[in-house]
Amino acid sequence: MSQKTTPDNNAFNMTLATVIGQVGCLTPIILIGALFAGLWLDKVFTTRPFFTILFIVVSAPVAVVALIYIVRKSTARLKPISTNTAKSFEEEANRE
Repeated sequence: MSQKTTPDNNAFNMTLATVIGQVGCLTPIILIGALFAGLWLDKVFTTRPFFTILFIVVSAPVAVVALIYIVRKSTARLKPISTNTAKSFEEEANRE
């Protein structure tokens, strides 16, 4: 039995790909930005590991909050499949 793609399935797949791409790019940007900012502040104030460690520790929860925000915003645009559409899709797939 072959599985056909529906517009709802395509929307879900595209949303999932978008979320993965955004999170995959944003998380390292936040962490690397925190690392360089911490190293720079440590160099300016001659407090070698303090700001670097502080910024890295603080950037982890910031990255998680950004991840949650992106996922909630992206999935809010998805519409649930109505039961009538899902049933007719199953019936069409069973006929083949």
